[in-house]
Amino acid sequence: MASYVDEIKRRRTFAIISHPDAGKTTLTEKLLLYGGAISLAGSVKGKKTAKHAVSDWMEIEKQRGISVTSSVMQFNYQGFCINILDTPGHEDFSEDTYRTLMAADSAVMVIDASKGVEKQTRKLFKVCTLRNIPIFTFINKMDREARDPFDLMEEIEKELGIQTFPMNWPIGSGKEFKGVYDRNKKEIIAFKANNGQHEVEATKVDITDERLNTLIGEDHRSTLEDDILLLDGAGYEFDLEAVRSGKLSPVFFGSALTNFGVEPFLEEFLNMTTSPLPRDSDIGLIDPFDKEFSAFVFKIQANMNKAHRDRIAFMRICSGKFDRSLEVYHMQGGKKMKLLQPQQLMAQDREVIDEAYAGDIIGVFDPGIFSIGDTLCSSSKKFLFGGIPTFAPEHFSRVQQVDTMKRKQFVKGMTQIAQEGAIQIFQELGGGMEEVIVGVVGTLQFDVLEYRLKNEYNVDIRMEGLPYQYIRWIENSDLDLKTLNLTSDTKRIQDLRGHHLLIFANEWSIRWAQEHNEGLVLAEFGRS
Repeated sequence: MASYVDEIKRRRTFAIISHPDAGKTTLTEKLLLYGGAISLAGSVKGKKTAKHAVSDWMEIEKQRGISVTSSVMQFNYQGFCINILDTPGHEDFSEDTYRTLMAADSAVMVIDASKGVEKQTRKLFKVCTLRNIPIFTFINKMDREARDPFDLMEEIEKELGIQTFPMNWPIGSGKEFKGVYDRNKKEIIAFKANNGQHEVEATKVDITDERLNTLIGEDHRSTLEDDILLLDGAGYEFDLEAVRSGKLSPVFFGSALTNFGVEPFLEEFLNMTTSPLPRDSDIGLIDPFDKEFSAFVFKIQANMNKAHRDRIAFMRICSGKFDRSLEVYHMQGGKKMKLLQPQQLMAQDREVIDEAYAGDIIGVFDPGIFSIGDTLCSSSKKFLFGGIPTFAPEHFSRVQQVDTMKRKQFVKGMTQIAQEGAIQIFQELGGGMEEVIVGVVGTLQFDVLEYRLKNEYNVDIRMEGLPYQYIRWIENSDLDLKTLNLTSDTKRIQDLRGHHLLIFANEWSIRWAQEHNEGLVLAEFGRS
């Protein structure tokens, strides 16, 4: 029987990030197919078919064809236990992606071969570089018209500030896509379109094979030979340590929809990534192989489907082994507890588990005691993991329930959704929850809020957009807000913990507040 050390060594935990429509969810599906986790790939576009990608479980996601929430999927492949964290592609949900990346040991960045590096890719990439986590690049949709691969490499290096090393190299694109050249094995994997079917035939041929001209054509062979000379002569050297420290990104070309190049990518990726990495805490780095259990909460999700009217706290196990009988210490709550209904998830499908190891993501029943960033550890070794900062909202709306008789459901729904980190709730000074101000990072979050309140809590709401763009927390705890000298377009508010804040319509109003109120200390991030 494998020891807990062996179990941790075989864990690989990574997030998949991309701009919307780059093919992230399709790639996730194909990886799950290889692990036997699903038996049939579906489409994420709800208009064409009733089948949907397993990672897009919320109805609004199916309608729009985007991932709104982060899903967790675990499967086994060739001796590895793989935890995939699928993230929202839409930039309005960048905060959820940020939190998910905190729970990952590496990231797979999916790029559309015809579009290259897009706005959201840059934003997410910065999060990865802040933590120096390894980034693997999958340039997708080579079976469609694509940009020059050298231009794509140059753009990745210039825009993202990271060196690249192509693990394979494309031969043509679109209708002229003939396959890829594997630089390590020095062989060609030929692509043969399959009458529009989702699976394609792939033939492996040595670069010196005389059949190559017939397979890819003389022009493509000539171009490939020139490209190989250029890559070998002018490209970066492959350096595994540089990959693992986030300084060099291995690049793979392929087509997730046609399942071309996905399995070679998965196998190379697993060879290059590491088992779970140490995590920073207030007592130093926590070794994943330490026998003492520890974890942190990176996501809370209520009402994942109508059969389970409950809240799940997602935890990344950072060290040791978890089992159901284990008593843990909740640092923020200051008490010992057992984690209820521990489970692993495949999107909305659940399976209660008896044990899990460092690197795994588990969901536990949350009776309303957990918050994002909470630390759980053994009572014999207490510490706190580094916190997860809150993004400052950029859009604000006043929100009221339509039916005043449903105040209880309204308050419950607003509070629960806020605790998940999807929205931030503020109140007028001294005001109650009958009317609240909601702040979000992206406006699509307002649509999700309205949808979820209606479908999960049976509450209709009215939303009125407010003309504010900036928020600042007031650090001076002894300050009387009524005495502040502020512009007429600045509003005094408080959060649910009673912290005082100001929201501003423009940067000029922020400067005014600082210049006309001596000693006023404003912060861009909230306090836990």
